Amino acid sequence: MTRAGPASPGRATAIGFGAVLMWALLALLTVLSGQTPPFQLAAICFLIGGAVGLVDLRRRGLPLSAALPSGGAVWALGVGGIFGYHALYFTALRNAPPAEAGLIAYLWPLLIVLFSGLLPGERLRWPQLLGAVLAFGGAALIVGGGAEGALSFAGANALGFAAAAGCALVWSGYSVLSRLAGATPTSAVTAFCFVASALSALCHLAFETTIWPQGVVEWAATLALGLGPVGGAFYLWDVGVKRGDIQLLGVASYAAPLLSTLVLIATGFAEARPSLLIAAFLITGGAALAAIGRRGARAGQPPH
Repeated sequence: MTRAGPASPGRATAIGFGAVLMWALLALLTVLSGQTPPFQLAAICFLIGGAVGLVDLRRRGLPLSAALPSGGAVWALGVGGIFGYHALYFTALRNAPPAEAGLIAYLWPLLIVLFSGLLPGERLRWPQLLGAVLAFGGAALIVGGGAEGALSFAGANALGFAAAAGCALVWSGYSVLSRLAGATPTSAVTAFCFVASALSALCHLAFETTIWPQGVVEWAATLALGLGPVGGAFYLWDVGVKRGDIQLLGVASYAAPLLSTLVLIATGFAEARPSLLIAAFLITGGAALAAIGRRGARAGQPPH
């Protein structure tokens, strides 16, 4: 799990999409985890995520030093991406309406597609860009409430909106720059998770009141968050962005809010909306367009 190198581009892309599937469970598991404050929950989940890496190191007979990356820039990238994104996201939700903040934060897949054109060996083509824009439109219908809701970007929420924009920039930057740090093994995510856990714990002690999960369901949901969306998923994403098709992963990431909404509907935590069908069409069509464009480019044919 923690070696990005051996994976072929196609397999690495599939592994990266595994992270997207995990993120589709984020909303449900967060609801089930109870009233634990955000930074406290993040500290617990990052700690579990780090433990996932330790178990994998033990399984492969590698020393703990294999999880320690070299170079301050790599540390800054990993910790800044994992902890920075979540800190900004919590700030955004506390200082702006959730729908508007969530929509701005979910610009990160589109920014991944745009920024990836600057990477060595990558070229941004119109099918990927158009696919990303279409998928973002689908996500906007879901996150923003569809035709039934009315988004309002009031100036009084400027801090929250700025933090949400920071979310998009941090995670897209982390994802794209991770490609340049391809020589750093995925096992380094172990160290990033532990440092992010410590920083989250400090933020919790400074800003929040401690509330532990109650009962089996809440503890099970918290454990599942650490093993999946807020922990284990980071390892899969690292493999995907380093060795896979980063542009296709960017567009495909818009499946997360769609799948998340479907999961909430299936479990009775949300109601189906007419706009959901349109959103599904836009997200699926956008991903398909991006995939077709990439195949045409690899075959040496101009996408059209």
